[in-house]
Amino acid sequence: MAILVVVRHGQSQANLDNIFTGWTDSPLTATGLAQAHQVGRLLAARGFQYSAVHTSVMQRAIITANTILAEQDQLYLPIHKTWRLNERHYGALSGQHKDAVLRRVGEAQFKAWRRGYSAVPPRLKVAQHDRRYDRLGVAVPLAESLAMTERRLVPYWLDHIAPQLLAGKNQLVVAHGSSLRALIKYLEEISDADINQVEVPNAEPIVYHFDDHLHIVSKEILRRNHDEN
Repeated sequence: MAILVVVRHGQSQANLDNIFTGWTDSPLTATGLAQAHQVGRLLAARGFQYSAVHTSVMQRAIITANTILAEQDQLYLPIHKTWRLNERHYGALSGQHKDAVLRRVGEAQFKAWRRGYSAVPPRLKVAQHDRRYDRLGVAVPLAESLAMTERRLVPYWLDHIAPQLLAGKNQLVVAHGSSLRALIKYLEEISDADINQVEVPNAEPIVYHFDDHLHIVSKEILRRNHDEN
């Protein structure tokens, strides 16, 4: 029986400032780094071992993953970094304060952009330039819905994560709120309408146990001791 552990990165500066982040490379706060250490200790206490780690190409996820592995004495593991696990791209909302957007557009539109499945935020007029994507040969999107995020994420799951789980090899995925919501929607077959009820908090591991056919046997959310933050 294979195990998949998925973790949203620790608190980022954008989380603290309550702004839309998307593909902006917001760093971890001191609290976020402390959360990553705490997650690592929590997982170490459970004795989880992995054969590989998957994360985005954004520092808040990469540093969280490395910190977790350090706490588990598993820094030697291969880490696969892919843009396909990036946060969804919030387009022209990136960098804007969420409260200001809410006041400007109203609650219904705000919720559709933030938690809906098919709504696409206002698009950028010109794509952001970032040499990491030039190197990868990836076109930076102008904006993404959660549906678009799921479409670019699922091929990575099918090609790189699922085969390892089918081979009985435990995997760790450290990514972002929306990219993990997209993955959870796919794994749990959540409807388009119901996915708006799913929230993935920072630094709270979700553990999936699969059978030999990659059907979910159980799901567990591991709660941190928030008094340690």
